[in-house]
Formats: sequence, structure tokens, C-alpha cells
Amino acid sequence: MTAPISAVILTYNEENNIKDCIDSVYGFAEEIFVVDSGSKDQTLAILSGYENIQVINHPFENYSQQRNWAINNLPFSTEWILNMDADHRLTPEFKQDVTQRFQTGISSNTNGFLASRKTIFMGKWIKYGGHYPTYHAVLFRKGFGLCEDKLYDQHFKVEGEILKLKGDIIDLITESLSTFTLRHDKWSNLEASEQFSNTDYNEKVIKGSLSANNPIAQRRMLKNIYQKFPLFVRPFIYFFIRYFLRLGFLDGTRGLIFHFLQCFWFRFLIDAKIYELKQKQREQGAD
Repeated sequence: MTAPISAVILTYNEENNIKDCIDSVYGFAEEIFVVDSGSKDQTLAILSGYENIQVINHPFENYSQQRNWAINNLPFSTEWILNMDADHRLTPEFKQDVTQRFQTGISSNTNGFLASRKTIFMGKWIKYGGHYPTYHAVLFRKGFGLCEDKLYDQHFKVEGEILKLKGDIIDLITESLSTFTLRHDKWSNLEASEQFSNTDYNEKVIKGSLSANNPIAQRRMLKNIYQKFPLFVRPFIYFFIRYFLRLGFLDGTRGLIFHFLQCFWFRFLIDAKIYELKQKQREQGAD
């Protein structure tokens, strides 16, 4: 059964991902929009094989601006917007839960839904280390949700009540270790820049709170606490908590690779780049 939602998918050179992504949402969402930022591979050719998919080209500045441009400018005919990336796959349980909620009726007070991502790394589900469930606001009413104006680690902020969905969204976070490390090297530049500049975010950013009935706000608060620890010390603490205390070692060899790279290497790289920025600032000050 088709749900009265509009799916928005961002793409750039996603020929290896886009077909499976589209297939998981095709026939479920009432309409599908693909916002492409100049793909040079076969992404657009693959999309041309589908009927009733609207492909719009829009230059990419950053993830937040691309998301918010789509939310504010696409000609949606439905009240609900589903946000996806090309490496996401909707599970049958997700689609069944959403369909049932629309059939039974959604309260006017409810403006959004959270779904957990099921991370697949090197073909394995990363189940432990505090990595599952990890909830994200993926579905919300038009006019009640926007992407945070941040360079990295952006979430959708929804005004009003948000509820958890039962089904997951599969997140294939890497095609290869080379792709994984290259992406995280790029993201470490963004995160280091934000932490170094100590950006003062506006009201459109989710505030951290352990007491809030919102897992995104709770994770943001834990991240705020993490950032108060000294550089180069905090990656060791974080890895120890995730891998040992939160049982990341139960994910096996591929889990070891993932947790080490994501929980330690990536965080250590961010700290090293913050240190580099501070060194440059000192050198400029000395001049």
C-alpha cells in the first residue's frame, strides 16, 4: 500500500547504491524526489529507468543546506516528508509500521517520527558498542521539520511531538575501507573546524539534554560532555566505553575494525586537526 508521504533522496555519484535505495521506497512513498548535485557516473541513467521519479539538480554547498533547500523548495503534494540518503534502505518492518499508523490515523499533535538506523559495515550488522538502536528523525510533517545548520553531525529538528517507529532503516556506511576513511577524513575537517571555532549555534539546533524525551537530545548532551575532556585523552576514553563497557567486542573482527576506526581513529584525527588549527593560530599570533 502506498503511504501519503514524499521521499527525498540526496545523490552524488551513487551508481552503486541508488537502485537498491529506490527499490526499497518505490511503491511505498506516494512520490519520490531525487536531488542530485551533478553526478558524473551512471546515477542519472539508472534513475531514468524508473517512472514517476522527479530528479532535480541543485549545486551542493553542504549537507544541511542541501536538505533544507529540498524541504523548502520541492513541490510536495503530501503532508509528510521522508528524508533518505542513497545508502539507506527501508526495511519491510519500517514500511509496515508507517502504513499502519496512517491507516489508524496520526494525532494532530504528532509532527514527526524517529527510526533507528541499522548500520551495516563490511557486510555485517554492527549491533553492539552502543551503536544500535540509534534514532534519527527521518519522517515529519511539512513545515514542522528542518535540518540543523551544522557542518557535521546534523540532525532533523522537529517542532512538536515525535514518536518512535518499530522498523529500522538500513544504513550501508561504506563501500570499502578506502571510501570509509576518505569520507571520515573529510568529515573530521568539518568537525574540527566547528569545535575549534566554538560555533554559537542558534535556536534551530537541537540542544543537549539528558532529561529530554528525545534520544537525539540525549546523544547531543553526551557529545557536549565528551568535548569538555582534553584533546587526545577523550578518544581513548570513548573507545574504551564503546568497545569494552558497551560490548563492542561482541561484533567480532569486522566490529573491531569499525569501532576502532569510528570510535578512536576518527576522534583522534579530529583532535589532531584541532591541535593543528591551534598551532597555526599561535604562529599567526606570534607574527
